[in-house]
Amino acid sequence: MNVDIQKIDSALSDNVVLITIKNDAQHSLSVTNYGGIVHAWFCPDNKGNVSDVLLGCKNISDYQKNHPYFGAIVGRYANRIANGKFTINDVTYELATNNPPHHLHGGNVGFDKKIWDYRIIENSDYITIQLITESLDLEEGYPGNLKIQVSYTFDNEGRLTIEYEASSDHLTHINLTNHCYFNLSGDIGSTILDHHLQINSDSITETDDLLIPTGKIVNIKASNLDFSEMTEIGLRIKNDDPNLNKANGYDHNYVINGQINSVIAIAQHPPTGRRLQVFTTEPGIQLYTGNWLNDVNGKNGLYQNYSGFCLETQHFPDSPNHPNFPSTLLKPNETYRSKTIYKIDLVS
Repeated sequence: MNVDIQKIDSALSDNVVLITIKNDAQHSLSVTNYGGIVHAWFCPDNKGNVSDVLLGCKNISDYQKNHPYFGAIVGRYANRIANGKFTINDVTYELATNNPPHHLHGGNVGFDKKIWDYRIIENSDYITIQLITESLDLEEGYPGNLKIQVSYTFDNEGRLTIEYEASSDHLTHINLTNHCYFNLSGDIGSTILDHHLQINSDSITETDDLLIPTGKIVNIKASNLDFSEMTEIGLRIKNDDPNLNKANGYDHNYVINGQINSVIAIAQHPPTGRRLQVFTTEPGIQLYTGNWLNDVNGKNGLYQNYSGFCLETQHFPDSPNHPNFPSTLLKPNETYRSKTIYKIDLVS
């Protein structure tokens, strides 16, 4: 394995880099410390052709403009918080409402826009990129001075292991994820509707028309949202279903069955043989099928709707306002920890 670090010209800082790790199996992973963005993942198909399977921007200046969180670390709180508010010990905190009237993915200047400090740890079978930053008290409205470390470890088995750690000096809420968009075909001109997907889940957190949880967990067996068996993503995505219509496709938090040592989601692209497996310690996973990507400028041209899919491991959306959901409260004497593994390989 080897690693290359390239300085990137940026109007924001002289400290922006692109770090590329190459393993022994023709995979290469590129990460920038701007937003902790996983910029590219090149890997072979069943004919030996090596292609990039991640959506993203063409250059760093495009990442510094508005984009749909391509490959970024998302926080302090991934997904949505209703009306940009939560209460801790009778104190109500008001967050940025950057998805009016709600809060989305950490606010106006979330972790996806930070320039992270970094260090590289090299081993014979894997290389780790450690990203470190701080979020000050009341930044984007969140209480507590927060210290965060995110480690990306890439190995010879085609695994990207993401480990999150954080600590705070005040009670606060935290929910971190990565927002990679995958297209296992490696073809910018194709959609992911021909991909097959399985999620180890039989329920979702129900949402209103603005995708805010109602607090109910509902069973989805035998519905248009059911991926408990391997199913083509495009098979039902255009069905006349309120759950699909309000999101223009899939944008749902699935309640996970299983633990870190079991696969909780599998995506496959039969023509190329590429397979993505997902493992996580988190209780939920957001399936998003790139429902609003039409005409978004990408690495090699304009994307279309459904050009990529996300499998965002997470605690549930709006958990601070739903006591029946798994808690996202972080106490000063505790350390937040979360782990997710994305593995890409080939199947016949």
